[in-house]
Amino acid sequence: MEILYDARWIGNHGIGRFAGEMQRAIPGMSPYRISRRPSHPCDPVLLGAALWRLQPRLFFSPGYNSPAGWPGPFVFTLHDLHHLHVPDNSSAMKRAYYRYFIRPACHRAQAVLTVSDYSRDEIARWAGIHEQRIVNVGNGVGPAFSEVGPRFSPGFPYLLYVGSRKPHKNLTRLLRAFAAAGVDNEIRLLLSGSPDGEIASLVHDCRLAGRVAFAELPDDDSLAAAYRGAVAVVFPSLYEGFGLPPLEAMACATPVITSNVCAIPEVVGDAAWLVDPLRVDDIAHAIRSLVEDKVLQQTLRERGVARAARFSWKTTAGKVSAVLTSVSGRTVLRPLEIATPKHQAISSTPDS
Repeated sequence: MEILYDARWIGNHGIGRFAGEMQRAIPGMSPYRISRRPSHPCDPVLLGAALWRLQPRLFFSPGYNSPAGWPGPFVFTLHDLHHLHVPDNSSAMKRAYYRYFIRPACHRAQAVLTVSDYSRDEIARWAGIHEQRIVNVGNGVGPAFSEVGPRFSPGFPYLLYVGSRKPHKNLTRLLRAFAAAGVDNEIRLLLSGSPDGEIASLVHDCRLAGRVAFAELPDDDSLAAAYRGAVAVVFPSLYEGFGLPPLEAMACATPVITSNVCAIPEVVGDAAWLVDPLRVDDIAHAIRSLVEDKVLQQTLRERGVARAARFSWKTTAGKVSAVLTSVSGRTVLRPLEIATPKHQAISSTPDS
């Protein structure tokens, strides 16, 4: 066994997209699959014990888990530090996990992969390691996301939000901004996924009954169609180590309103309208202005397509492959051309 790859990360979330694309693009890796989820708090110890038994030449994880107690070489991927920035009911446990497992792993790993310069710099400061030990391999845009293709047509014009409903995604301010924007009542805010009690309560509080809709977007084709059909995509997240939805929307020639924080400006450049995600009035002004300005819409469409063309999964896979080759001492096969399987869309993100 040359390279053992933690395939448990593949799934319907941001890390899952990266994990699936790397498995498809880099041939010859042996998948590690068991029922225990890789984010389980005991996984580092149990994974280390499994590697003693399996004895791979190299262990590679596309996520933030790492083997404890195993002296062999490994590479893991720390996409960002959002668990340390976003409070929830398990924040204390997550901080302990990062302190006692992830930070030591940053020092023991042969290389730490990440997806943006922002994340690389933040991880280096937090972990106390040199930036040269952290490799920014980026993210890509799948072939389904392009200007050409079907458009979602629900019978009304809409602004689209794609992502989870975790606190750092900032949906409360997005709903308030949409209510304050004063755009035509025919325009609705379309949220990926299904309605739930918390969202229903927010919609009621913002007096948006009848103006917020929902759509299940189970694969890339349906997600791309939703991007193409939108007046604009609005993604006012408070924290992102990369931010795939704005990039995928731009590849579909859809104007984007997104945040001016963390890694997002690094990804979108001048191809999106950047807002302060803490200011409802700033988000509302951007929504109103973009909806009313057809010239601006066209400008952002053109810039977005050009910007998104700079990102590909093949490029990311090439960078990952180079790291694995350097660490393992064996040539890892050149990344394959990535086909067009119907991946799951990232309508919810349990781990990112």
